[in-house]
Amino acid sequence: MQRCDVLGSISEEPDRLTRPFASDSMRRANERVASWMREAGMDVRTDNIGNLRGRYEGAPGGPATLLLGSHLDSVRNAGKYDGPLGVLVAIAAVQALRDRDVELPFAIEVVGFADEEGLRYGTTYLGSKALVGAFEAGDLDRTDATEMTMAEAVKAFGGDPHRIAEDRWSGGGLLGYCEVHIEQGPVLEARGLPLAVVSAIAGQSRFQLTFTGEAAHAGTTPMDHRKDALVAASVFVQAVEKFAESHERLVATVGQLTVQPGAANVVPGEVRLSLDVRHADDAERIRAVQRLLDIAGEIAKDRSIALTTTRISENASVQCSPRLTSLLAQGAQDAGHPAIQLASGAGHDAVVMAGLTDIAMLFVRCKGGISHNPAESVTEADVAVAIDVLSRFLELLAAGR
Repeated sequence: MQRCDVLGSISEEPDRLTRPFASDSMRRANERVASWMREAGMDVRTDNIGNLRGRYEGAPGGPATLLLGSHLDSVRNAGKYDGPLGVLVAIAAVQALRDRDVELPFAIEVVGFADEEGLRYGTTYLGSKALVGAFEAGDLDRTDATEMTMAEAVKAFGGDPHRIAEDRWSGGGLLGYCEVHIEQGPVLEARGLPLAVVSAIAGQSRFQLTFTGEAAHAGTTPMDHRKDALVAASVFVQAVEKFAESHERLVATVGQLTVQPGAANVVPGEVRLSLDVRHADDAERIRAVQRLLDIAGEIAKDRSIALTTTRISENASVQCSPRLTSLLAQGAQDAGHPAIQLASGAGHDAVVMAGLTDIAMLFVRCKGGISHNPAESVTEADVAVAIDVLSRFLELLAAGR
């Protein structure tokens, strides 16, 4: 918990937690977490994309590795547990092995992923995609708000953008990947439970839409002559909410809005906005996306506004490994807690890691279900349970259960 506090103070902004990919704050966070990994007996390195990787060797000749971890980047004005908690719980579990001089029949590699949230370049899962070998080289040409390309950012951070393909896992056989994460929802608190085992992760589609009208003088342009891009975008935002409310288990969000030219006395000529759509059923999600894009087109046409849409990312729903999930559930029961299962509506690095190996996740209760907010809160007692359950999970895996 103290380490979470330390990382929560490492930010790109002085008055709130904002830690983007390949930033100075990320460098400082990696340095601090690397020191904790070394204290736990791990060999540490940073790969080209910026993932922090700490390895704890198993018994000589052990043929496989178990991956643990989560991400160390954040959204803007973030809480201090989304992502880092999973890395720090993993380090604590490895530290417990070292303190007891326990040698497992497999190695453990703890990964602090460099970018899960996509704050800086609008692309999620950069770190896990590099590890899986799914990094898209074209993303290196993307620019941030300062017009710095991703390739330039990677180089400034100490990596070689031309060698990211070498970050792909090459360490032999894998037993799986396990991630501890705050629930980011209200179910555990409502049920009075400290944790749950994740059964599946909902699919996600993310788009950027641009409504282009005509900038004009706010004082001299009659209302019936305007091509106001912001009004069109606002109608669409309301339509997204209404549509999602009428479809069970569907969530859809417009979380970013950029208005140009952004002056008080100018009719907005262009608006760029994000659209995030999620559902556990991929077919339902795809149908919803198509209908929402159609609605955007209808709004633009009715208002003589141009519309362009760009797909940013798309991830299918992912099922967690039955075997690893059952071991986590057994670990929870051994610790004296019910092993309920929940589906995750949020995306995690585990989504991408499923393309490389079996995955499992453990949710930790968070106050009010609040996440992506400075009010994120977990209790020391619940975190202690999570460490115990993860440690028991390692024991069960070592015993071949």
